[in-house]
Parts: sequence; C-alpha cells; structure tokens
Amino acid sequence: MPATHGRTFLITGGAGFIGSHLGEAILADGGRVLAIDDLSTGSLDNISSLLDHPDFRFARASITDQVVLERMASEADVVIHLAAAVGVQLIVEHPVQTIETNVMGTEEVLRAALRYDCRVLLASTSEVYGKGSKFPFAEEDDVLLGATSRSRWGYAASKMVDEFLGLAYWREYGLEVIPFRLFNTIGPRQTGRYGMVVPRFVRQALADEPITVFGDGSQRRCFCDVRDVISAILGLAEHPDSPGRVYNIGATEEVSILDLAERVKTKAGSSSSIEFVSYDEAYAPGFEDMQRRVPSIDRINALLGWEPTRSLDEILDDIVAWERE
Repeated sequence: MPATHGRTFLITGGAGFIGSHLGEAILADGGRVLAIDDLSTGSLDNISSLLDHPDFRFARASITDQVVLERMASEADVVIHLAAAVGVQLIVEHPVQTIETNVMGTEEVLRAALRYDCRVLLASTSEVYGKGSKFPFAEEDDVLLGATSRSRWGYAASKMVDEFLGLAYWREYGLEVIPFRLFNTIGPRQTGRYGMVVPRFVRQALADEPITVFGDGSQRRCFCDVRDVISAILGLAEHPDSPGRVYNIGATEEVSILDLAERVKTKAGSSSSIEFVSYDEAYAPGFEDMQRRVPSIDRINALLGWEPTRSLDEILDDIVAWERE
C-alpha cells in the first residue's frame, strides 16, 4: 500500500462502499481521514468501525454544502472525490439528481481544492466509453454516446464533463487533478439497491430466490476487487507524475453475466433458478446496454506497476462469505 502516513485525506462519499474501504486503508497506513457523505447511497454501518478512531472525522452533509466542504478541505492535503450518483437503477429513475450531483458537486469540490491547494483524485466511470467498439478501452480513445433521449447517457455525459472540468483546472490553474475511470468494482459491503449486479446475485442465491439476469446474459464485464482498486487510487494519489492524465482502473478478466450468475449459484450452494428479465422491464423502455466493457490498464501499469491481484472467483468467495455473516 502506498505511504499515506501523516497526510490528511478528504473523502467525499466517505460512507459509501469504496469510500469506507478507502478510509480503512488510509487509517491503517497512518494517515488521517475526513469523510463527507449525505448518506443518500452510503451508510453509517459502512464506517461504524471508524467513527471512534482518533484520526477519523465524519460530516453528514452534501458536497454542495459549501461551509462544511470548505472547512474540511482547509485541513486536507488530498481530496478523493467519490461522491456521485451511482448505479444504473438510480441513474435511470433520477436523471436530474444524477446530472446535478455529478456536475455541480464536482465543481464545488474543485473550487474548494483550488482554494486550499489540495491534490484531487476525481472518480469517473467506464460509462464514458459509451457504445465504443474498440477493445480494450484506452484512455485516449474516442467515445460514442447514445441519444439525449436516453437518460442513461446523461450519466456518462455528466462524468465526461467532470473529467473535462478537472483537466481544465489542471491546465488553467495548475491544480493537481487526476481523473480515474472505474470498471465494475466489487467486494464486501456493496449494496445491490441501485442495479449493482454481484451483490444482487449473491443475495438472491443465498435466499434460494430466482437469480434475475437482465437481457440475455451474453453481455460481458470485468470485475475488480475493491482492495485492488484502493491500491491503485492511493498509488495515483502519491505519484508525482500522475496529475493531468486520465487512468483506467479495473480488471481485465471478462465474464458473461450468465456465467457470473452460474458461478454465484455454485459458490452459494444455491438451488435458485436463473430467470431472464428484459431491459424494458428491469429499467425503462428503450434502455440500451453495451455488449462488452473491458479496460486497457497499460497506462496505470506503466506509471505504478499496478495490476489486479485477485481473481473473480476469489472475490466472489469473499462476498458470499460476507453476505452469509
């Protein structure tokens, strides 16, 4: 794990799935953590073990609360901006919240970071690659998004604006901004409430309920362990040459969603059936999905020597065990 000792990290979305694991890792390495989260998708349960730590402080507030954000940024060396509308279900059902949270919230974070000269790690998403058909996806590839009538692409566009804005702050003001694009991060504590497929499959399997596969299950994805993702984020936070460029963070082991469902069923020892649900029924009429989504990690590997260390089967074993507890 990169050295964080003696530095103060502000994590927006700090009570979320990734944010809570990140806070644990920083504290374990001797750093100090300030976390802000409005708990719209995060949970106090995620950070219950951290609340009494002398080097952890939590504020329940939105990142658009300028007073709270400014106070916390004034104490930080590094801001890791994770707060965002996440999950396909949430994006489809609440498009206004999605766009406003992602764009306006990021603008507030960048302004505060500039005022107090904080390095900023800016979380983006593989969604920005849209309907791209050149695989694996590389950071400098052109992107192809769908029509503006499809709310899903509003999320992708909002995260692209975040990246454009962050890189503009780097070029115009010299603020050290490092956008990174996450590809399907999974692990213990992830919620299945907003369309996240792995926790949903695991919970259905453990309850011997039908495992619901959206579409025909032939779509392929790559899933990366949250601990590997955190190692990459903290590596970018520490490296002197990381600012001003976008980095993919994800695993490269592809699996079809139908195969994923079968693996989860086997690992859970489940008697669940596997049922197919149309996208129209699962999300909204006209919903568009991508057949493949696999990252090139050449750039981050060249900078940090980073690559995932844990296989999908190992991660699924951990998640099944955690959900059983």
